Amino acid sequence: MSIKSNTTNIEYEQQLAKLTDTWHKTIPVSEFMQIAPVAFDGESLAVSAPLAPNINLHKTMFAGSIYTLATLTGWGMVWLQQSLAKVEGDIVLAEGQIRYLAPIDVNPVAKTEWPDADLLALQRGKRVRIPLMVELWCGDKKCAIFEGRFISLPTSKV
Repeated sequence: MSIKSNTTNIEYEQQLAKLTDTWHKTIPVSEFMQIAPVAFDGESLAVSAPLAPNINLHKTMFAGSIYTLATLTGWGMVWLQQSLAKVEGDIVLAEGQIRYLAPIDVNPVAKTEWPDADLLALQRGKRVRIPLMVELWCGDKKCAIFEGRFISLPTSKV
């Protein structure tokens, strides 16, 4: 039986609250942007941010905010999966690229799915590479696609 199958919705909600707290304490721009997870089921994560604090002169979402929302969605997925697997690692974005498909003029939702990477390598002192794709949706319209490669480094026990 997998870890995810034993996890309840209440536990997922608690993990999302911890993720939000972690973002706000360690990545201050996330709080200013009002980035917040909206759904997590163990396999997929959805994160949103309101348009108002992220708006540009064209009354659409600022490109930097779009990139940050996508990056934090991917980072958040890795963080959540590490938490579920009960392993620790320092998560960094090693590489990322984004395609802006349409202007974002409503609150977007960024969505990603877990590729089933082996996080237990962290316990053996090895880094883990996780490729993730994050799609930003504006209602039923795909507005951006982010492809990132995250790396989780084993934390040193000093």
